[in-house]
Parts: sequence; structure tokens; C-alpha cells
Amino acid sequence: MASKRGKQTVRDMFLSLAVISAVAGVAYIFVPHDDKADPVKAVDYRVELLTARRAAPYPVVAPSGLAQDWKPTSVGYDRAAGNSWHLGFLDPDGKYVAVEQSTSAAEKYVSEVSQKAKDTGRTQQVAGETWQHWKGPKYDALVRQDKGATTVVTGSASAERLAEMAASLKTS
Repeated sequence: MASKRGKQTVRDMFLSLAVISAVAGVAYIFVPHDDKADPVKAVDYRVELLTARRAAPYPVVAPSGLAQDWKPTSVGYDRAAGNSWHLGFLDPDGKYVAVEQSTSAAEKYVSEVSQKAKDTGRTQQVAGETWQHWKGPKYDALVRQDKGATTVVTGSASAERLAEMAASLKTS
């Protein structure tokens, strides 16, 4: 009797699985979906920028005058984590670029936000400012220390795109 009941339960489970799979398949076929849609949503960072500029003990930077095809994707300010300001973008080529600022110890902070990049000892002039060039296995970075904070422009984008972002940074 137990053997017959066990076979019945297994058969019922397979029938249930078949019905669920059929319903899921029909739903997938008939529910509209756009495979070409961009999954990354742009964020509006204006409110967070104003808040950070009031709260931070240093002049907070943000880009001004970038082309429309730069897409802001993430933003944040954390007073408890060294007054850290973060603003992430996708550049026109779809590569990541982040603007990071903090009052934390510079070397540790830069290594952290640039995914373990190291100072190359080289500098680069961008919009009349001297930036240190850091190179990493995942991200490269441009780094500047000024007015009590470290500013880092980092990401997977090309050196030209990092410099373009650095050149666009303004404090107001």
C-alpha cells in the first residue's frame, strides 16, 4: 500500500511541475519585455549634492557641462565614513566613472575606492590642476588633495574619459 501511495505522490509532483512550467512558459511568451532596454536607470543627484555641500567640511565637487550622454547612476554622502561623497556615472561608451571625495586617510581611501589602484608617481594636468595618476587591476584613477579632502576620479573608463570628468568638476 505504501509503495502505491509513493508512486501516486511522485506522479502528482511531476504533473504539478508540468502545469507550473506550462503556465510560466505562456506568461513569458505573452508578457511584453524589451531585451534591448537599458537596465541602468539614471538618478537625479541634485538634492544629495545640495545636502552634501551643506554638510561636508570641504568643497564638494560635481560635474558641470558634461554632455547629455553621461548617465548618473549612483549617489551618496556618508558623514560617518570620513564625510565621503560618491557620484557614479556611465560615460558615453558605457564605462563606469566615479567621483569620490573624503576626509579619510588618503592612501587607504584611494586604494579602497579605486579597487586597489597604486600611485604611479606620475602627474597629469587637467583644467589647470595637477592630478596624481594611479593605475589598478580593475580601475585607474586621478587623485587630488586639496582643502582638507581627497578627490578621486576613478573607474573602468579610458584615461581620456577620467580626465574629461575631472575637468568638469566644480564646487558650485
